[in-house]
Amino acid sequence: MSAAQPRPPGDDAEHELTVDELAARVGLTVRNVRAYAARGLLPPPRMAGRTGYYGREHVARLLLVREMLAEGYSLAMIERTLASAPPTASSATLALHRALLVPWLPPEPEEATGPELAARMGVPAGPELIDQLVELGIVERLDGERLRVLDPALLVAGQQVVALGVPVTALIAAQAQVNEHVRAISRTYVQMFVGTVWRGFVEAGAPPEQLDAILATVARLQPVSAQAVLAAFRTEMAAEVADAVEAALGELGG
Repeated sequence: MSAAQPRPPGDDAEHELTVDELAARVGLTVRNVRAYAARGLLPPPRMAGRTGYYGREHVARLLLVREMLAEGYSLAMIERTLASAPPTASSATLALHRALLVPWLPPEPEEATGPELAARMGVPAGPELIDQLVELGIVERLDGERLRVLDPALLVAGQQVVALGVPVTALIAAQAQVNEHVRAISRTYVQMFVGTVWRGFVEAGAPPEQLDAILATVARLQPVSAQAVLAAFRTEMAAEVADAVEAALGELGG
């Protein structure tokens, strides 16, 4: 069906709204609605000539945007929350999507220039460093020389490692390997949850009375899995350090 054609009888056409009606329905200004649409927070409207018509999915998204803004979330966080949401999701689906996703999102991104990042790392500025950070997914390029640091906490951890005397090139190479292992670990835990708790919830018909328990499980999954990974890391790190110390002392034996 072409976007400019009217919808057939019997669908939700009677519930469609113009941008003015949409803004009034959700308690926002038309200017804000257009601004949120420009940021990609809304799917495109159905066009009839030069007029856009909005449906229930647009109302649901704008209500979620308004709710998250009232709770103190930034537009950047809201944008990341909605990025993977189905375009036609209902209010209930968006609420579940938000509850499942928000606890896992990294901190707010920061913006900086290449020289600023190099100065923070204590290394000479150069395009090679930025290219490597972009490839690792730590930063992304914006307009001009501006960069967005996607996970500032990871950058701070990198600064601390470099301050120990580790060359930044060695750190970047090591982090690339760590990312692969962490991705595999994350996939293992998520698949474990989806294949057990979530599968049981779906097979039971997604009863509303179980939803709070599902959300509580999701909220706890991150800290408990992090504790398990950290415990295993300590054990393996201790063994690796012991082997490395033995080898290093062997070199000094003479």
